[in-house]
Amino acid sequence: MLDFSEVCLQNIVVHNVGNKSAESGIRFSKSEFNIENQAVKDILLKYFLSSFNADNFYNFFHDTDINLNEIFSYTSKIFENSENLYEQSVNIAKHLYENSNHPKIKGGEFYIVYFSNCVVEGELVDALGFFKSENKDTYIRVYQRGENFEVDYENGININKLDKGCLIYNTEKNHGYKISIVDSYNKGNEAVYWREDFLKIKPREDNFYSTKNTLEMVKKFSKHIVKSNDADKKEQVELIKRTEEYFTEKEEFNMGEFTQEVMLKPEIIEAFNDYKHVYEENHNINSEESFEISENAVKKSKQYFRSILKLDKNFHVYVHSKPEFLEKGYDNEKRMKFYKLYFDEEK
Repeated sequence: MLDFSEVCLQNIVVHNVGNKSAESGIRFSKSEFNIENQAVKDILLKYFLSSFNADNFYNFFHDTDINLNEIFSYTSKIFENSENLYEQSVNIAKHLYENSNHPKIKGGEFYIVYFSNCVVEGELVDALGFFKSENKDTYIRVYQRGENFEVDYENGININKLDKGCLIYNTEKNHGYKISIVDSYNKGNEAVYWREDFLKIKPREDNFYSTKNTLEMVKKFSKHIVKSNDADKKEQVELIKRTEEYFTEKEEFNMGEFTQEVMLKPEIIEAFNDYKHVYEENHNINSEESFEISENAVKKSKQYFRSILKLDKNFHVYVHSKPEFLEKGYDNEKRMKFYKLYFDEEK
């Protein structure tokens, strides 16, 4: 849970970071930006903080030594002494520029902000924020001149659309800090630079992460067994339904119990265990054998529980629950497969 209701914006530095492949360079501020207008502070707080998700956390990492992660190192120096903010903001901006190589990466204002009074999962901490404005919107400006009104336009930043953001909370340093991110334009190769090249972060392996990963794996497995002809679509729907019931009704996940109660058939259990091994290798993850089920992860994964029967190009049947009221058969006269649906009321 994130609580920014009492957060204070303590210090802020703004630079402009361009695209390195276009050789557009960096424009540095000479010092920190002093905000005296409280209304401006409130607008900036809304812009910086309102887009962050309360559940997805990350950690800095490095293949050999976490201290070799540049942003981890710069961040640590700021948390050790907030007076280092400007000096380290220059290093951080340079590092961002060095990793802005893709031709589609847009330049823009880059904000480095120090916050106090952030509550993260019940813990009161300081936080360091990085925010980048890459897109501008056009606004109509109406103003009075004499006895008339005139209309003009100007380009500006939409405070409801944060392009890229990162909050690093001053906690769990030994694990690479606790981190939240925003990346509103995360499709395509040009987008991975923020997360993978600039920040070098990985998902924090907590209960939310384990719940979400397991649900994703089971959903993909359910499609896999249909494609490999080990089950039909109805069995896939039933498997997803049993998965939903397990994660909704249980408080603790246990892999052995889950496979027995959800997969049911020995051949499906064996296929799932084989698939799990390959899935973990391909995604470079280790699935936990037991963990506390995250209610928030289950709620946010409801789309995994919705199954769609795609029948030729003519019909899509959305099955939200009660797969036992589906009946599959084959019509010898028409030489076609069919489904029967049983229901009480047409709406």
